[in-house]
Amino acid sequence: MKISLNWLKEFIHTDLTANEIAALLTQSGLEVESVEAYEQVPGGFKGLVIGEVMTCEKHPDADKLSKTTVDIGNEVVPIVCGAPNVAAGQKVIVATVGTTLYPTSGEPFVIKKAKIRGAESVGMICAEDEIGIGTSHAGIMVLDTILPNGTPIAEYFDVKEDHVLEIGLTPNRADAAGHWGVARDLRALLKTSLTLPDISKFKVDNTALPIQVKVENAEACPRYSGLSISGITVTDSPAWLKTRLSSIGVRPINNVVDITNYVLHELGQPLHAFDADKIKGQTVLVKTLAQGTPFVTLDEKERKLNASDLMICDAQGPMCIAGVFGGISSGVTANTKNIFLESAYFSADSIRKTAQSHGLKTDASFRFERGTDPNATLLALKRAALLIQEIAGGSISSEVVDIYPAPVEDAQISVRFKNIHRLIGKVLPHQEIESILQHLDIQLINITEEGFTAIVPPYRVDVQREADIIEEILRIYGFDRIELKESLSTDFVASFESKDKHKLQFRISEILAGNGFQEIMTNSLTKPAYSELTSDFDTSTRVDILNRLSEDLGAMRQSLLFSGLEVLAHNLNHKQSDLKLFEFGTIYNRKEKGFKEERYLSLFMTGAQMAESWQHKEQNVSYYDLQAAVLKVIHKLNPSGLVQVSSTKQVFEFGLDLNKGDKTVASLGKLSKKVLKSFDIRQEVYYAEIAWDLLRKYSQSQVAYTEVSKFPEVRRDISLVLDKSVSFANIQKIASKMESRLLRQVNVFDVYEGENLGQNKKAYAISFTLQDAEKTLTDKVIDKTMEKLMGAFESELGAIIRK
Repeated sequence: MKISLNWLKEFIHTDLTANEIAALLTQSGLEVESVEAYEQVPGGFKGLVIGEVMTCEKHPDADKLSKTTVDIGNEVVPIVCGAPNVAAGQKVIVATVGTTLYPTSGEPFVIKKAKIRGAESVGMICAEDEIGIGTSHAGIMVLDTILPNGTPIAEYFDVKEDHVLEIGLTPNRADAAGHWGVARDLRALLKTSLTLPDISKFKVDNTALPIQVKVENAEACPRYSGLSISGITVTDSPAWLKTRLSSIGVRPINNVVDITNYVLHELGQPLHAFDADKIKGQTVLVKTLAQGTPFVTLDEKERKLNASDLMICDAQGPMCIAGVFGGISSGVTANTKNIFLESAYFSADSIRKTAQSHGLKTDASFRFERGTDPNATLLALKRAALLIQEIAGGSISSEVVDIYPAPVEDAQISVRFKNIHRLIGKVLPHQEIESILQHLDIQLINITEEGFTAIVPPYRVDVQREADIIEEILRIYGFDRIELKESLSTDFVASFESKDKHKLQFRISEILAGNGFQEIMTNSLTKPAYSELTSDFDTSTRVDILNRLSEDLGAMRQSLLFSGLEVLAHNLNHKQSDLKLFEFGTIYNRKEKGFKEERYLSLFMTGAQMAESWQHKEQNVSYYDLQAAVLKVIHKLNPSGLVQVSSTKQVFEFGLDLNKGDKTVASLGKLSKKVLKSFDIRQEVYYAEIAWDLLRKYSQSQVAYTEVSKFPEVRRDISLVLDKSVSFANIQKIASKMESRLLRQVNVFDVYEGENLGQNKKAYAISFTLQDAEKTLTDKVIDKTMEKLMGAFESELGAIIRK
């Protein structure tokens, strides 16, 4: 948002420079991103002065040139001039030596001392096209002025130096979306007063052009004000108005439209002017229309209206999308003689929804969808009406319409002084607090030693609670005025992660990349139908996009699985069949109140383990390759107490879950053919998903270290015949329970299934590694330990020990 310094100073008197004002505003929360000098004309007429031609005679060596002497205030200089109308006694515009001229056409050039046909020339007498204010080159400009010689031309043309402040307006500061709003903050910072535009001369001239107004949707339009002006002349705006708008980047159009834009940027209140002769039935209706109603906007595009779009209509149909964009058939043109001027307060939610659905962003919608001042509609309406009368002529030809059935009340917020001092970190005098708030238009009532009640005007949409009042006090008082103590303390203790999550993610990415994985990044928007492929996903918690661009981007993903399979399918279709991929990404779900975002890590493996070579036989990846990769990630974060259980997820043909209590930290397995078929994938794919946020929560930064034993390890092997339903995890669990002191490792080195074992039976060949940290193990201790383990396997698992 751009703010003109000269315009700002019409509201508030100050001698501060643009940079000083920028620093003040930035410290108070209105961040000034840049300060730039604005020149009404290129060069700002620098080096151009009023001169008086003292003598003029024909050049002896050139018929079309004249030799003149010109008084430029501090000296009389000789100038050779080629204009046919130059004469003694004229007041003229002189470009002194060193001046850069910016002609209307052509490139800028610098005035230098010269000899023209043997005659000295120190400067140049200018025509209007040579200084960039016109196109005529018939002769020099002759001025009718009593200003003394040497007076800068900028003073004659009333060209004022200006600076433009570019403010990065945050969405909560809708109150500062205009020069008046910025001036209000500056008033509080400088503890001074404001000067508002004078509307005391406003009066209704006649009632010859009454326009009836009916508001049928008061929820979307709580206040609607308007009036008629007849007998206007639509033409170009005066120079001062064009300059004001151009300085802040607004293109002048015509005097009526320019005035509505001027008041918008001055007071922050959008206005709209209708050609009154085009209002059918002399009636304005504020209402919604049927879904799909066609409407042609000012940009000559036909748009299909939504049933929720608030429209300004006449007796026959729509004229304007309320608060967003005008219609092509009701706007002001060069032939307009009578207008109806609108100044309204629209619901921010209604305007935001309409602007978003139609992809329209205008200066009006920018303000309405953030929240305007319901109490400013009449001020802006009368201000614009007086300017139109001054510039375009005409008479105010109707009473002021002001439909405001349910006035917006001021907010009342209870504030305690002790909370102000606690949150600011400094005890402020009560008088200082009261002064700051009153300069912000926040009145105080029920003042006691403990606190007060703040009365907040409706235009401060961001001030809703006690903490907001305290923030207002602090930003005006100044953050830089709060002294730091020798020992810092806070009002609360925040929890900080012991590990930098970004560094940790980068480290895991390095490990996976080092093991042949490639990182992918996929879109968070996905097809809603994906969550319906299996019963693993709850469609009732799916976050659907209301204004979806397409069905393929209609929902936020509930898993990294499907977007990753899209990548796999794309690569497989391009003959890249050996893939190891991983992705860190966020999944989304709807909660009872609000939404839930969770960070996950996904891994995909398919195709061959490694490239085909004479050294290695081709072998496809297996579930155990994926498991090894997952365990590398898990072990790096060193969580404790993870339990392995068979996965019941429908996306897997078979799989495993790693649980911590009732939370699933990781799931891995072979993807089902049904899921793969949906992506036209015809080869096996192994997939793992790790709840990254949960894993980081359970991670342990400290690693326990035990000194390497001086005594040797002992290995014993046994063969167990078990039911197929018994997993290796069951064996590990029983072994650890029966012998926790000596048992160092349990490992399966062979698995056998066959008819000679019996139906639904399998055989595990298992090795047990034993070690005593304090002494060498004896055969007696080893045999006793193994007998204890085998007895447990027989009694608890029904195992048959093969001798």
